[in-house]
Amino acid sequence: MSAAYLHQLGIVCALGSGREAVHAALQRADAAGGVAPTTRYSPGRELHLGVAPGDWTPQPAWPLPLRSRNNALLAGALAQLRPAFDVLAAGVDPARIGVVLGSSTSGIAEGEAAIATLEHTGAMPPGYHYGQQDLYSGARFVAGEVGAAGPALTISTACSSGAKALASAARWLRAGICDLVIAGGADSLCAFTVAGFSALESVSAARCNPLSANRCGINIGEGAALFLLSRQPAAVRLSGWGESSDAHHISAPEPRGRGAEAAMRQALARAGLSPKDIDYLNLHGTATPLNDLAESLAVHRVFGAQGPWCSSTKPLSGHALGAAGAIEAGFCWLALQGDGWLPPHWWDGVADPALAPLRLVAPGHRGTRPRHALSNSFAFGGNNAVVLMSTQ
Repeated sequence: MSAAYLHQLGIVCALGSGREAVHAALQRADAAGGVAPTTRYSPGRELHLGVAPGDWTPQPAWPLPLRSRNNALLAGALAQLRPAFDVLAAGVDPARIGVVLGSSTSGIAEGEAAIATLEHTGAMPPGYHYGQQDLYSGARFVAGEVGAAGPALTISTACSSGAKALASAARWLRAGICDLVIAGGADSLCAFTVAGFSALESVSAARCNPLSANRCGINIGEGAALFLLSRQPAAVRLSGWGESSDAHHISAPEPRGRGAEAAMRQALARAGLSPKDIDYLNLHGTATPLNDLAESLAVHRVFGAQGPWCSSTKPLSGHALGAAGAIEAGFCWLALQGDGWLPPHWWDGVADPALAPLRLVAPGHRGTRPRHALSNSFAFGGNNAVVLMSTQ
């Protein structure tokens, strides 16, 4: 089968906008950045959230159904890809250029503002269109911006969405459906998701603390990450992926992490690699009691006590939900082309004896340049997705 290569990355998250800014922020060893306290989405209650710095106001020239913060984040990531896209798309039939994204919020924030106006005035505001909340809005927006006329869709499987979008793009390329695909994810902060996770008692007011005995929940974040994928060789390829479903509980993972384990083993098998070949693993690492326990057990069963270097980057970016899988794949893409640095694991260092031990990346880590990196994304309903990226 032909390979799927990852040519370029466009990224916006709490760590900054653009590859250079995010790369620099990930390498900081003096202090954790990104996530910060705010009451913006939880009036009267200060929470650490991963707010993307900058002005992400939708453009008035966009069609009304496409005006959302979600699409503004996508526009920021897409602008970083545009030069490379124009080169790769030259001479390609637009009908063979696809778009596949992951998202769970789309324009919910715009819907919240409209409902607030309705409650106050008795009428919906003229600047609101229900299409802003359409999950397809992001894929429609990106396809329209670049003139792609091939398949375009949004995957919404909660926190595995962005990773599943990358796997879908690879399948389109391997099946000969597309010659070029823009794939990734976007999710924007809104009161709805903050309140929803708070109702589940899953939100930490302080910076989240993955794998710690003191962990108490997630920090929600936002952002967008987009990749250009094609069959033309590039420095990094999407060498494998795995997908599984626990069918255990609507929100809690299967306690032993058996679905997560199956997805990791699928990714390794598809890539033709063994566990010892993996140099770095970006954990789902939400810092909730159940997720960290299940994931640590699954990782330990697959890789053993001397497995790859691991980290959860959610204390930096926040948990960007439907965009998380794409953003964290972006962190792996950057590390695979670096000088031996790896995304760090920021926590209080208080190990939980109930968790299987993992080799955690300390801030400022330098070692051998990684060749193979795995990224875990696990979602509500036990929907698991793993992507495996490799250098040439």
